[in-house]
Amino acid sequence: MGPQAGFLAALIGSSIARTVRPDAFWMFGIIAEPVSVLMAGFLAHGKWKPVFATYVIMLAAYFIHPYGRQLPLWTILDILAALIIIYPAAKLGSWLSGTALRRLAIALVLVSFVCIATDALVRVFLLVPCGLYSLFFENFESFQTVFIAGAASSYIEDIIVAFVAFLAGVPLLAAASKLQIFQEKNRGKKQ
Repeated sequence: MGPQAGFLAALIGSSIARTVRPDAFWMFGIIAEPVSVLMAGFLAHGKWKPVFATYVIMLAAYFIHPYGRQLPLWTILDILAALIIIYPAAKLGSWLSGTALRRLAIALVLVSFVCIATDALVRVFLLVPCGLYSLFFENFESFQTVFIAGAASSYIEDIIVAFVAFLAGVPLLAAASKLQIFQEKNRGKKQ
C-alpha cells in the first residue's frame, strides 16, 4: 500500500479496534500501529533514512531519560537489532514485488521484523521519554516489573510475526504480485 495509504489504513483500523474494544492502553495502539506500518511502507519502497531517523531520535530520547538508563538493556535488544536491519531491509524491499519466493521471504521477514520492533519502539518511547508511565504506575519499581514482563512477551511476538510473515505473507505477496493491478502500479513507479 505504501507509506501514506498503509499509515491511513492502520490508523483507521486501530481506531476502530479501540472503539469496539477499548482498554486502558488504547492510545498506544492508535499511535504505535500506524507508525510501524508507515515505517514498513518506507522500507518496502527502499527508503531507509526516515526509518533510521525515527529510530535514532526515539532511542536517543529513551537513553537520555533516567528510566531508560535504569531498565535492563536486554529488554530492547530486538529494537536495537531492528535498527541494524533497517538498511538491509530497505535495500531488499524491492524484492517484495517479485515472485522469486526465496527473495520474497527474506525481504518480507526483514521488513516485518523491523515493523513489529517499531511498534515496540513507539510504545517504549511513549511510556518512558514521553512520560506516560506516570499515568499507569505509582513508582519506578511497579513500572519496571511490567516493562520487563512486556519485553519478554515482545520477543515472543517478534518470533510469531516472522513466522507468520514467512508462512502466510510470502504466498499472499507472491499471489498479489501476479495480479495485473499490482504490476501496473510497479511499472508506473519505475518510470
